[in-house]
Amino acid sequence: MRHAKSAWDTEASTDHARPLNKRGRGDAPRIADELVRRGWIPELCWSSDAQRTRQTWELMEPQFEADIPATFVDVLYLAGLGALQGEADEWPSSAGTILSLGHNPGWSEAASRLTGVALGMTTANAAMLEGEGATWSEAIVRPWRLAGLLRPRELGD
Repeated sequence: MRHAKSAWDTEASTDHARPLNKRGRGDAPRIADELVRRGWIPELCWSSDAQRTRQTWELMEPQFEADIPATFVDVLYLAGLGALQGEADEWPSSAGTILSLGHNPGWSEAASRLTGVALGMTTANAAMLEGEGATWSEAIVRPWRLAGLLRPRELGD
């Protein structure tokens, strides 16, 4: 998933510190609600450590009605598929569904390369990908199937 819409007109001292804007704060829980409705509930969140990804998760997590562990790492800040592949070594094989939160252009490129489908991940878009492997490290280097793409603008109120 790509983080929700961030603010540009802030006093944040760096890009890394930019928070979500009003639309982003509304879109994050709406996407989480739709993930729940579809049964796409993560067992683990692995995210960039930027302020906007942290806030996206903080707004989503209560919608899942479960205690879902989240890990925030700097290596996913403005990263792509290579960083995800490196992080997959840390993901437990027991987790069947992982939500990874990041940024563009890396997330669009990663989803497109994994699925073979050109995907434009705008803010708060969540792509559900299905793959196979005995471990996440094994699975993330294989082709995946796009099971669905959620966009806030396509959800009802």
